[in-house]
Amino acid sequence: MNEGIRGTTVVAVRKGSRVAIAGDGQITTGDVVLKHGAKKVRTLYHDQVIAGFAGSVADALTLFERFEIELEKYSGQLRRAAIELAKEWRTDRVLRRLEAWLVVADPKELLVLSGEGDVIEPDEDVVAIGSGGGYALAAAKALLDHSDLTADEIARTSMEIAAGICIYTNDQITVIGLGKDGA
Repeated sequence: MNEGIRGTTVVAVRKGSRVAIAGDGQITTGDVVLKHGAKKVRTLYHDQVIAGFAGSVADALTLFERFEIELEKYSGQLRRAAIELAKEWRTDRVLRRLEAWLVVADPKELLVLSGEGDVIEPDEDVVAIGSGGGYALAAAKALLDHSDLTADEIARTSMEIAAGICIYTNDQITVIGLGKDGA
């Protein structure tokens, strides 16, 4: 990932048949905050898939567009669309230069698409990427295992914890969830 552009934290949590992705709003270059309220999470494919990004904004938006095309092509099949995007990411000369990571999810699956074009399914129902990803991941894992909070509440609270620790993460948090709570 481009070390000049920093300041992204995204966490995804699945609990039961509900999944939530949260992202902070900070965009940083060097030691300067360029933006406080960036939106790094969004819904895709008729609001049936959620995604968040870390890395270059322009690169991530390009990947979102390509991923949306794959979702349309494969009728919203998350894993299949992710694999096809990863193949394209590895082989296309332009895409290979993109510096971004994506977290994509629906209520049944949670995947990370890496900057190298890999599709990674986490061992647990939580994953985080970006500068403050380690902090958000630790908080989310603890909250998932030791609280009765919903997926959305865990995602938001873990981002708040990361924002209190990581200088590249702020507390302007966007949370998007899919699926049913408590199921």
